[in-house]
Amino acid sequence: MTERHLLIIDDDEAFCDILSRTLKRRGFDTLIALNIGAARDLLRNNAFSHAIVDLRIGDESGLEMTRILRTASRETRILILTGYASIATAVEAIKLGAMHYLTKPAAVDEIVAAFDSNEGDAQVPPPETSPSPKRLEWEYLQRVLLENHGNISATARQLGMHRRTLQRKLAKKPVRH
Repeated sequence: MTERHLLIIDDDEAFCDILSRTLKRRGFDTLIALNIGAARDLLRNNAFSHAIVDLRIGDESGLEMTRILRTASRETRILILTGYASIATAVEAIKLGAMHYLTKPAAVDEIVAAFDSNEGDAQVPPPETSPSPKRLEWEYLQRVLLENHGNISATARQLGMHRRTLQRKLAKKPVRH
């Protein structure tokens, strides 16, 4: 078995500790970074074969962290793990070099399987129902925010809404359907 050096980047310290302990039992040598600055510091002195990146790392973007990881090493297997999944961020994460994109809560078996998988699954069924209007609104806000490189003020101007209103909408977890 090859060595598996894993970097977990998430601002939730308790979540990181639990995930790290669980993945250590699965053969991963893990380090944790609670923000992008700490992750950069770890990247200077360590090579990672795997990385788990939260999409929202405090006020920072997991997409930016994905770009940084990909620049540091083309071989690192990057998995985005988020409670704020959207189609726009999933597409961007894959474009930036992530190999998988999972929503929280994800079982450790799912995470390990994602790391071990090299191909997509053509047998995944399409959704049975259309997304709700609230979900579509949330997806649209995420897409416009991405187009504005995460700039809340520019996004609010483009959407014609108050910045605080946009922040409140973005802070809410997306509805599932």
